[in-house]
Amino acid sequence: MDKHKPSDEMIKDLDNLLSKLNAMEIVASDEFQKNSIKIQRALIEGQIHAINEFQHLKKALDLLTLQLFDVQNKVKS
Repeated sequence: MDKHKPSDEMIKDLDNLLSKLNAMEIVASDEFQKNSIKIQRALIEGQIHAINEFQHLKKALDLLTLQLFDVQNKVKS
């Protein structure tokens, strides 16, 4: 099974997609194309937000784990 890309790399790829969408929006000729680009932009921005939130959750779990170990060591002492 392939490994996932690091989150920084995923965000960089998504930022590149946003740049491409911006270029596509400039040359879009009708409302259908412009609305499709808006939908794609919203999905990509949501994906970036989800990755950032997941990073925050990982940090919070790490801090919680450290606190649990501290409590466990204090109880043993």
